[in-house]
Amino acid sequence: MHALKKNRPLRRIVLASAATVSGMVMLLSLKPHSTPAAAVAVPAPSSSSSSSSGSGGSSGSGGSSGSATGTKTVTGDTVQTRWGPVQVRITLKDGKLTEVTAVTYPTENPRDQEINSYAIPRLRGEALEAQSANIDTVSGATYTSDGYRQSLQSALDSAGG
Repeated sequence: MHALKKNRPLRRIVLASAATVSGMVMLLSLKPHSTPAAAVAVPAPSSSSSSSSGSGGSSGSGGSSGSATGTKTVTGDTVQTRWGPVQVRITLKDGKLTEVTAVTYPTENPRDQEINSYAIPRLRGEALEAQSANIDTVSGATYTSDGYRQSLQSALDSAGG
């Protein structure tokens, strides 16, 4: 009986060691979501595809005249988030926010696509309703929501003067 009591602590030590080693191997085998080079390369094509604004700038005051009347399209800054870059383009008509388009957002894997397929339309609706960047975070899309809000605010700041 005395010999069995000695084996149990040894068994526990072996099992705990094996579990620790297995956990470390799994942790170290995780790959990052995206490489920094890929995250930097994504915004470049989107900034050159300026459809209706005539300036083509990725951030700044790309739009029409400086007056408060007329239609103005401005692209916000690209915000780097944990899962990838987020960039928003806005259209203002007579000083009122009439359109918000997510130019760049994470779509690298199916999970990103699933999350952003419901998050981006909700963020757009919130922004149009609030007429500002003071919008709620979409549950499950915190990083995208934060990046969207920051890019939207930079576009609004640029449009305002």
